[in-house]
Amino acid sequence: MAKRSAQTRRRHRHAGPTEEFNEFPYEGDNVRRLFDEPQWSPLGQENGREQKYRKNIRAHNDAQQQLIDAIDASPLVFAAGAAGTGKTYLAVAKGVEALEQGRVRRIVLSRPAVEAGESLGFLPGDMEEKLSPYLRPLYDALCDRISGKRLKALIAEGVIEIAPIAYMRGRTLNNAYIVIDEAQNCTYGQMKMLLTRLGWSSSMIVTGDPAQTDLLPGMSGLEPVIDKLEHLQQVSVVRFTRADVVRHPLVAEMIDAL
Repeated sequence: MAKRSAQTRRRHRHAGPTEEFNEFPYEGDNVRRLFDEPQWSPLGQENGREQKYRKNIRAHNDAQQQLIDAIDASPLVFAAGAAGTGKTYLAVAKGVEALEQGRVRRIVLSRPAVEAGESLGFLPGDMEEKLSPYLRPLYDALCDRISGKRLKALIAEGVIEIAPIAYMRGRTLNNAYIVIDEAQNCTYGQMKMLLTRLGWSSSMIVTGDPAQTDLLPGMSGLEPVIDKLEHLQQVSVVRFTRADVVRHPLVAEMIDAL
């Protein structure tokens, strides 16, 4: 073994200037190359996988494009219509985009803590733990745009705030991007209180599906508020239908059947 290795080194030492050592076989050496060129890296993009959390927002239909344009143009936007059309996701994604570009200083996400047809009873833990199940959909949308570690840091710093509507009274939200989710579960009085929180250099997006309210009939304030504010110049209303559903195709069929 040692004799063959010495022969290999002598051949390399006497080789011409155009010859490469890799052209000779590793006859006596037990060292082999692990990876072929180019070297593979688990952090590379050779396989085409997207590793970033910040993705470009792309509309899947005309209604989503109208919502994106309305958010860019109006300080108050209502996105109402069928479930599964991407209303909440687009609203949150545009908020993260505005924060990353420095157009706002904070994001405020709020939704009513209303149970969907059943009572969960007493929930253990502190206030944050009690409210976590109700606010989980907003966390899910944020986690798809921001890494978990950075999201926790932004929440701890108060840059991103997720709160129920019960704690919004008396506040003035300046230089903020506000999302009111599941607004069909807000009464008329609650909607009036929330809309009047809008401060300087702020935008508010209100999303909801009037057909899926968990309140008693006639108590939801979403549609009455839209009817009264739709004619205002700085208010945009985007309505989604079953044709705009981006979830499973069966969802659109169930909306018509149920």
